[in-house]
Amino acid sequence: MSTDFPALVTVDWLHDHLKDPALRVLDATAWLRLSDGGNVSFDSGRDNWAAGHIPNAGFADLIDDLSAPDSPMLFTAPSATRFAAAMSRLGVGPGTHVIAYDAESGMWATRLWWLLRLFGFDAVSVLDGGLTAWRAADLPLTVDLPSSGTAPPFTATLRPDLLVTTAQVHRRLQDPPGWLVNALPEEIFRGGGPQTAARPGRIPGSLGVPASDLIDPATHRFRPAEQLRARFTAAGVTADARLVTYCGGGIAATLDAFALALLGHHDVAVYDGSIIEWAAQADLPMEIG
Repeated sequence: MSTDFPALVTVDWLHDHLKDPALRVLDATAWLRLSDGGNVSFDSGRDNWAAGHIPNAGFADLIDDLSAPDSPMLFTAPSATRFAAAMSRLGVGPGTHVIAYDAESGMWATRLWWLLRLFGFDAVSVLDGGLTAWRAADLPLTVDLPSSGTAPPFTATLRPDLLVTTAQVHRRLQDPPGWLVNALPEEIFRGGGPQTAARPGRIPGSLGVPASDLIDPATHRFRPAEQLRARFTAAGVTADARLVTYCGGGIAATLDAFALALLGHHDVAVYDGSIIEWAAQADLPMEIG
């Protein structure tokens, strides 16, 4: 992480720094929709951004620009070339610092945080509470288009240690528990509730730390560090081994990874395919209950 700015910034901090020419504020909102039949879909937050956003904030499109277009899954990390082109269009490059936010639960902002780090860019922070906290503080919104600045083009250098594959997770199934963290809600973790995967349940040996438990539901802000630490400790998560987080499709997993980073655990990888990819392979084991 960059040492110039904190990893988690408050709305007051951002408001005070909005005129900093090095900042690139990016709205990463997407909307998770649950139908009456239990089906899950996703909508872009671009229209929400266009209707009113933090001054000088651009829109980072996680559904299209920042996902692989040829993947059977919606949010697969893009190629380095695709990611670099998208970031360059948003004015992100050497000498800039990104502030990521969203209008939902925070996991879209942390997905952008993780993608930037995955491609070698550490100068990124998350806005604590996102647009919910900004509105609660009665801070200004605008419909004006942002300036993209004059930063040099973004150069993407993949960090493979921040990303794991199905094969890599499978090879670690015999490792002592404590390394694999499931960020889905408890009901889904145990095999109930709305499922997006071909088979219900979780990867054997997983520990459940729901991403939603790490956020104050009233403010959308991260819980204090001691409460975050208590939740991971109570679940049995240990720093003795390299940690991996996963969820349904690699979004909520990044919120758990970010929370762990706040606690000083930076050697955390995300299983990008998550349970959707795992459950689609009938020969891979699943746990329920």
